[in-house]
Amino acid sequence: MYGLLSIDISYNDLEGPIPSNKAFQNASMEAFKGNKGLCGEVPGLPLCNASLTKKRKHKMLFLIIFLPLFGAFSLLSFFGVLFFLPKRKEDPKAEQRDEQDEEFISISSFEGKLMHDEVIRATNSFDAICCIGMGGCGNVYKASLLSLGIIVAVKKLNSLSDGKRPYQKEFLNEIRALTQIRHRNIVKLYGFCSYAHHSFLVYKYMECGSLATILGNNQKAKELGWSKRLNIVKGVACALSYMHHECSPPIVHRDIKSNNILLDSKYEAHISDFGTAKLLNLDSSHWSALAGTYGYVAPEFAYTMKVTEKCDVYSFGVLALEVIGGKHPGEIIYSPEKILLEDIMDQRLPSPSLEILDELAQILNLSVGCLIKDPKYRPSMQMICHGLEAQNYFFLAS
Repeated sequence: MYGLLSIDISYNDLEGPIPSNKAFQNASMEAFKGNKGLCGEVPGLPLCNASLTKKRKHKMLFLIIFLPLFGAFSLLSFFGVLFFLPKRKEDPKAEQRDEQDEEFISISSFEGKLMHDEVIRATNSFDAICCIGMGGCGNVYKASLLSLGIIVAVKKLNSLSDGKRPYQKEFLNEIRALTQIRHRNIVKLYGFCSYAHHSFLVYKYMECGSLATILGNNQKAKELGWSKRLNIVKGVACALSYMHHECSPPIVHRDIKSNNILLDSKYEAHISDFGTAKLLNLDSSHWSALAGTYGYVAPEFAYTMKVTEKCDVYSFGVLALEVIGGKHPGEIIYSPEKILLEDIMDQRLPSPSLEILDELAQILNLSVGCLIKDPKYRPSMQMICHGLEAQNYFFLAS
């Protein structure tokens, strides 16, 4: 892992000496919290046992000496075998295919080749029968990985006939964002694979599908009661708060909408689709091409193209109103001060209790604040998350 730039291994109950590469040596103590048995030459960590360090150095010395010798011997053996083998006519097309197939593969949680072969088998080479969703960048397939004992969702990016990747930027954005974050309300990325002829990402499977699909179905929308809807709003708010205020650099999603909120079997919300996400590095420009979906995009982003966390805040305000009303609030978002709770509540659900009604009113007030035209007057997602959690605590206590 010598290519690592930064790490965060907090709260994993790890133990033993930390690696000696720069990412670990330069990390702050925050990156090592929750690991009682770690040691190493880093401020704040105890020094490792001398015998362990000595053993590790001996192991490294052995590898430094043995691997080059073994590699040289292997190469000599290989060329010797080639010399004595009879020549055969090469298929240039087959050679080209091999080069393309071996171009790049990386899996974050499992052995790469194993997962790749399992995905191809489980989706029957991405057969339409296994497809559970279609989008602009590609299709999503459901796959049961028997050897790993899990069900996953596989997003295969569309490819062109010449083998080029039209959505390579989105693919890399998704990987860059999801490998840096871990939150209960953000979809889990198991791994990714990239070849010249196809690229795909492997996620944890969400049994209930997207929030947009549920709200668009009368029967399913009735099953999504007020308590579940409140929990969805809180989950999304706290996930965005985590991305904006606890990630370094901060991450702006830029396309928060009901289609990108996935629900598990318990209707817990998970933010997905980080293809347009932007990492707000302090030493880089925050200007960007227009991204997002009409009806959710902050007005200032549409004409300034400047990315800030307040872009996500605006989109969250629209989403929260959609969850309460059961459909996109429409043109009313341009006059949020005129919104009345009784006018937008989803009529497919029974009247809520007084406690739930108070929480819905608070969410409405927060949503109105999110839709203020001047971004500097909008609340932060941290304020919104803390406000909703405090409200939840109040009702639990009462």
